[in-house]
Amino acid sequence: MYVYHNIETDSVLNNPYIYARETLIEQLKSRFATYGYREISTSVFEKYNLYATMNGTVNHREMVKTIDNTGQVLVLRPDITIPLTKELASNATTLDEDLRYFYALDVYRQITETHEYQQHTQAGVEYFGNPSAETDGEIIALAAHVLHDLNVGTFTIELGHAGFFKQIIDAIDLNEEELRELKRIIQGKNVPEMELLLNRLDLSDDMQKIIGSLPFLYGNLADVLAKTEKLPLTAALKEKLADIEAIYEVLEAYGVAEHIVIDLSLINHMDYYSDIIFQGFIERIGQSVLMGGRYDSLAKHFKADFPAIGFAYDIDLLLAGSTLPETAQLPEIDFVITYEKTIEKQAIQLAQQLRSHKFDVVTYVANTEQTKIPSTTASLKMTEDNITCTKAEQKKTFASDDDLVKWILANWEEY
Repeated sequence: MYVYHNIETDSVLNNPYIYARETLIEQLKSRFATYGYREISTSVFEKYNLYATMNGTVNHREMVKTIDNTGQVLVLRPDITIPLTKELASNATTLDEDLRYFYALDVYRQITETHEYQQHTQAGVEYFGNPSAETDGEIIALAAHVLHDLNVGTFTIELGHAGFFKQIIDAIDLNEEELRELKRIIQGKNVPEMELLLNRLDLSDDMQKIIGSLPFLYGNLADVLAKTEKLPLTAALKEKLADIEAIYEVLEAYGVAEHIVIDLSLINHMDYYSDIIFQGFIERIGQSVLMGGRYDSLAKHFKADFPAIGFAYDIDLLLAGSTLPETAQLPEIDFVITYEKTIEKQAIQLAQQLRSHKFDVVTYVANTEQTKIPSTTASLKMTEDNITCTKAEQKKTFASDDDLVKWILANWEEY
């Protein structure tokens, strides 16, 4: 579940950006947990053969490869869904319980044209077991819930069905080049090119009509279904539409149907998707920030058999489309302690005592050249005679460290 984009190179030293990014990730983790998901991780290094034997997933030329000290070719993790499924399949060939996982992990790619390495953070969920419309609806509703949490403004989730397009492909005879061209045209909704291609292909009238209509099967559910009623759909294709209708009913129950757009021309580059697929868009970003779908057949590649569905957000795209970077403020340091050199040991011991109670503390020797003191909630000025605590222009003096710490622990929130 990979989304390509460019990361701003100057963000690594941008403290507000980093703070906003970590805040966003924590918000996502918190929301995932409310739906019963628990955090997992996968190895940064994976065997190259894991992906080399799977066509239609990660572009092999985009993988960042390395060689270990035994000569085995490894890749930096280019995907999370595949190794997670493999790990689960190595422990059980079938499931007798539902498993809900979430993650926030980096994936790595190399851009073919520029040879640049890119590191992206993805945050998402994987649900193993229970291949029902209710499960699909819950996953999509969770994705919408996250976007509500982040106040990204208007957003839409486009809902399609990988099986719908696969049924069409199975019914016609196309070589690889023709199939690639057809996918490209459908994804771009390029009607003139579609007409030219259909005229070249040897297809039945019914199939030409169905394929030619795909760019127009987009919109609210009622309108799309009305258009499909005029098409010579097979029973198998009608079954896929029934899947979408059932999921839509669940989404109505969750109260998120207003954000759903049906798109039967939706095609994902990951061939392991078997059924429902979806992608999400927000106001500020011109590409999808969310991609996901059901992949019930992926486990069979690892000699197991269990259903699964999941999605992933591209964190940097999601952050760029939210208001967090604009409003992010670094938290103030709780205490700045300035002290006379003669009582340095006492000052450091006080700092350590406050840190043991989870306060943020920095220390400086008084009356020495120093850089600008960080923004702080309270300052502590230590002399050999006493300690003065200043917070919000209010001052209070203490005769000892113990008196100060006891007072802080009892009164900090109100002071």
